[in-house]
Amino acid sequence: MDEPEIEVRRSKRRRRTVSAYKDGGKVVVLIPASMSRAQEAEWVETMVARLERQEKRRRPSDEQLFKRATELSERYLGGLAEPDSVRWVDNQNSRWGSCSPGDRSIRVSSRLQGLPGWVVDYVLVHELAHLIEHGHDEKFWAWVAHYPKSERARGYLLGYSAAADIDPPSSELDDASG
Repeated sequence: MDEPEIEVRRSKRRRRTVSAYKDGGKVVVLIPASMSRAQEAEWVETMVARLERQEKRRRPSDEQLFKRATELSERYLGGLAEPDSVRWVDNQNSRWGSCSPGDRSIRVSSRLQGLPGWVVDYVLVHELAHLIEHGHDEKFWAWVAHYPKSERARGYLLGYSAAADIDPPSSELDDASG
């Protein structure tokens, strides 16, 4: 993996704490101005490793995504939705996920990687519900509503779409009456 660009910001007001965050492809590390160069190097290494671990947790593998879908089906859909495959895909720019009931496959847009888990869970539940009800009718939305954070996740995705200046996928965000 390529080393990220690193920017270290020293602060005279900062006394003991060190923090870091990603800003695009760059890692910004905030440290006290009083730290030595050796301490700085140590903390930069620690904070970059911490951010990479956090990112890995937020970007599950296809296998982990399949396992999560199975757990969500059990918990919210009574185990009725049984996918044969669940995987990330890079070619979905106009939707968050898709389901092919015929071969029981679910594909989730890689644009969702790194978003909160409960949002990804919503997309999984939405696609799992298509294994029970194929369209976006009232029965379908009733299944999706079993996931307690459905409305919140739909709102999040609408806000995310607006902030990223992309059109939200309409069928995945339509309300149950539309």
